[in-house]
Amino acid sequence: MAALNSIACRKPIVKSQSFPDFSPILPSTRLSHKTSSNLLKLNPKNRRNWVIQSVTEDKELAPKKNSHSHEPKKLLFPNGSKTLEASSSEVGGGHGDGGDGHDDVEKLSSRAINASIVLGFGTLAVSKLLTIDHDYWHGWTLYEVLRYVPQHNWIAYEQALKANPVIAKMAISGIVYSIGDWIAQCYEGKPLFDFDRTRMFRSGLVGFTLHGSLSHYYYQFCEALFPSDDWWVVPAKVIFDQTVWAAIWNSIYFVILGFFRFESSANIYKELKATFWPMLTAGWKLWPFAHVITYGVIPIEQRLLWVDCVELIWVTILSTYSNEKSEARITEPTMDADSNSSNNPPEE
Repeated sequence: MAALNSIACRKPIVKSQSFPDFSPILPSTRLSHKTSSNLLKLNPKNRRNWVIQSVTEDKELAPKKNSHSHEPKKLLFPNGSKTLEASSSEVGGGHGDGGDGHDDVEKLSSRAINASIVLGFGTLAVSKLLTIDHDYWHGWTLYEVLRYVPQHNWIAYEQALKANPVIAKMAISGIVYSIGDWIAQCYEGKPLFDFDRTRMFRSGLVGFTLHGSLSHYYYQFCEALFPSDDWWVVPAKVIFDQTVWAAIWNSIYFVILGFFRFESSANIYKELKATFWPMLTAGWKLWPFAHVITYGVIPIEQRLLWVDCVELIWVTILSTYSNEKSEARITEPTMDADSNSSNNPPEE
């Protein structure tokens, strides 16, 4: 029993083995288990040098990431395209501000030209009307000058009609059609001096070259066609005017404006076909009432002047219809192309 107690109380003697300290850096994954076990046999200095060399080799074997690679990056955009379709303001790297400034300068210059045209012609017209009696102003008061201005201008107009009726009516129609188109552009929402000069010139040119001369001969033809003074003549002239003559003149107006815009014959025919009936019926809301006065009260020599005054309203409607159809026809292919490009992205 004593022997057993002595054996149980005796502690086992375990020989401890001390290891020198070493860095906790793990060896490279390229090393085998044998190499790792041999690492423990190295002295501290050699072991440190071996670890540094192993890490250096790992860095050399790792793929290099070149942040300054010359290979173009392939970007994907919302439409699925890999190509950047940048606007002119983005391509130049800041040149867009300069483009906007250039556009602002062009708009300001265009408005200045338009203002000069309006103010120049307006001043000329008013001065001509007010100075009709400047040769006889000596001793006149301001009241006398303003009193005789309307009367003497009317006398001058009648003299011009007798001297050269076609040229006088052409000039009146050209002025009326130009002003009517300007009113139409303002009605469409454009500022007063931000109108399209080319469009206004086209409309005025149609009025000068065609409406004045054709209307002069048309009213003479209408009088020869209905020579009677019976009660039914005025309604007959109004019906003839709003069917035959209105259809002819509206067609001429749209066709000539289309040629002035350098449109093809197919586009002009398409536009005329789309607007012919709406324009004819729109005229029936205005002209039958005006032409009761035209054929029942106004003398034949003064009819075009009265009609031109009413046409300040009618040309506004005509010009608005014509340019709306033309702009809609121009924008339709662009909208279709944009929709097709968005629905069919380019292949990768």
